[in-house]
Amino acid sequence: MHTKKNENIIEFLLFMSAFITVLTTIGIILVLSIEAFKFFKEVSIFEFLTSKEWTPLFTKKNFGILPLLSGTILTSLIAILVALPLGLTIAVYLSEYTSKKFRDYIKPSLEVLAAVPTVVYGFFALTVVTPFLQKLIPGMSGFNSLSAGIVMGIMIIPIISSMSEDALRAVPYSLREASYGLGSTRLQTAFRVTVPAASSGIVVSVILGISRAVGETMIVAIAAGQQPRFTFNPLVPVETLTAYIVQVSLGDVPHNSLEYRTIFAAGITLFVFTFILNNISYYIKTKYREKYE
Repeated sequence: MHTKKNENIIEFLLFMSAFITVLTTIGIILVLSIEAFKFFKEVSIFEFLTSKEWTPLFTKKNFGILPLLSGTILTSLIAILVALPLGLTIAVYLSEYTSKKFRDYIKPSLEVLAAVPTVVYGFFALTVVTPFLQKLIPGMSGFNSLSAGIVMGIMIIPIISSMSEDALRAVPYSLREASYGLGSTRLQTAFRVTVPAASSGIVVSVILGISRAVGETMIVAIAAGQQPRFTFNPLVPVETLTAYIVQVSLGDVPHNSLEYRTIFAAGITLFVFTFILNNISYYIKTKYREKYE
């Protein structure tokens, strides 16, 4: 009887934890939606989605979100181009080449990168990576998306390498034995058999890495500059959705003004973007499970 009562209490606490999480998510969506609705009552959604100028804080106001989207996509693309090959290489090495004892030591050490404050990454990009790149690329601006993207890529390596390594280790060992039996080397087996078999898990890790990069704030705010422009040139300053939200939130923009509501419009755009990415990740993960069940 006493045990049943304890189970009911634990079940109630678990339910409340889940309920609070769902309630928080609903609250965030409601706040963003209500404020964004007020914004779009004054600004055309067509202009918002198609205009290539974003100057809501200037005398001549333009509300095209494309410059912020292009900056976000550019820095995230650079980040994934850095993180994917390095993260996948690390995952293959840990899964196929190292001993269990070494892997148990090196994997937590690698994941320490995820615990470094992003503001530290931002100053590292600005004071170390950017001066180094300026020596290689004369004329590069002191604020640019290239250095910010590279450091963001370093930041998300643990996400991709850890999740990809888990996916690789989940591949049945019989596939490796069959490959070895046909005369393949360990390297051939890793990249022609194991990686393709774990491709769904690897894709999920990449999508989650992109979501992490899209939502990054401090690195791009410090290193990429705060100049919204519709460009895919990685050598010039850009501004991302998150950097703009920080800029306005910490500035002197009056509350409840049209300029202030732009952060909610940018916020709901960012929310929709990451929501789509996370749902794609969930869909691929579900299909992957169904395939092997």
